[in-house]
Amino acid sequence: MVVGNGSGSRLDTARAFDTGPGADSKVGLVAHTPFWLFDHGKELSRRGWDVSLFTGTPIWMVDRKAARRIHVKLSWGTAAQALHRLGRVGIDVPRGWTWRMERRARTQFGSWVARHLDGFAIVEALSSWGVEVAAAVRRHGGRYVCSRGSSHILFQKAILEDEFARWSCPKPDGFPDWIVARELAEYEAADAIAVPSQFVRRTFLEYGVPAHKLHLCPYGANISLYSPRPRQGNRFRVLFVGSASIRKGIGYLLEAMKPLVKRNLAELWLVGAVSPDAKALLGRHRDLFVHKGFVPPTRLAEMYSQGSVLVLPSIEEGLGRVQVQAMACGVPVIATVNTGAEDLLTDGQEGFIVPIRDSRAILERLEWMIDHPAEREEMGRAAVRRVTYLGGWQAYGEAVERMYRELLRTA
Repeated sequence: MVVGNGSGSRLDTARAFDTGPGADSKVGLVAHTPFWLFDHGKELSRRGWDVSLFTGTPIWMVDRKAARRIHVKLSWGTAAQALHRLGRVGIDVPRGWTWRMERRARTQFGSWVARHLDGFAIVEALSSWGVEVAAAVRRHGGRYVCSRGSSHILFQKAILEDEFARWSCPKPDGFPDWIVARELAEYEAADAIAVPSQFVRRTFLEYGVPAHKLHLCPYGANISLYSPRPRQGNRFRVLFVGSASIRKGIGYLLEAMKPLVKRNLAELWLVGAVSPDAKALLGRHRDLFVHKGFVPPTRLAEMYSQGSVLVLPSIEEGLGRVQVQAMACGVPVIATVNTGAEDLLTDGQEGFIVPIRDSRAILERLEWMIDHPAEREEMGRAAVRRVTYLGGWQAYGEAVERMYRELLRTA
């Protein structure tokens, strides 16, 4: 089956793959790149929903269980994905290039999806990719869900611009006027906005979005990949997993680690890429950390298990899934309130929740863990129990189903 505009160019080809039967209620998922919507589709398909996935990700990179039908359009969005992935291996691509691609990709991809939405009861699209989709869904009598993985775009823009100024960095380049306008238009048009954490929900309420539109759907994690593994040595080791960046608060973690490293009480491992905005900062503190670089998912459980604690000091992110992964490996977590931590752990039981921009609070919690090894180990065991209780993607699927059924009842 071929779906497309018939132009025949490489960037405009689209293919659909039918992978089996489904339920009566047709759901469309619009995700140019995996993020969480591929796992979302897999869980909904497992529950019997008739799911179609529209994506710009090459088919060989898509799990066929993600949807009954997988529609692939290789486009400018695909090219932008490839450039972003270069950052994982330390190759910086000028953001001006990728943003020009991204702008063209959104209108091109959204217009293509909009032509193929007849018969869908619900269509859920990643935020900033749904402007064209929203209007088409409404014309066909369906319901449109905006899936937003971070805080409200205006909150995000304001707090990150302030944070970059604190570290004497140029303004973050992720908020061109056109993308802010797309996000705001989607919030207005949406029948529902799916958000991953209480933190994100609060930012939407702060900017006047009605509470009835907001549906809390905390992401799951494939916890079958994560479990405690043998640990080598007894060194107190702090882990940071993800892109080391200003947004993720890496400067506050370095400030907290400085006295511990100087007193030879702890070491810090950075796992993942280094964002261009943090390179100068990390360069000035090379003596405080060991950079492990990118670690493939198949090796992450082993890496987590070498840590005494995971620290996620982010200034803003919707729900840091590295927290769940670490907890599944028996590693307690110290995270800021702006990471979705309150939806994953109880302060003082599986770890600690601290304010943003507070290196002193991070240092105090680390010192407590160093001084209380038995209690820290119990926190790790409690973390495993908590993750088991949360239930991976199953609880997420239940939350999404509640949202969908409410939309269908009020259609």
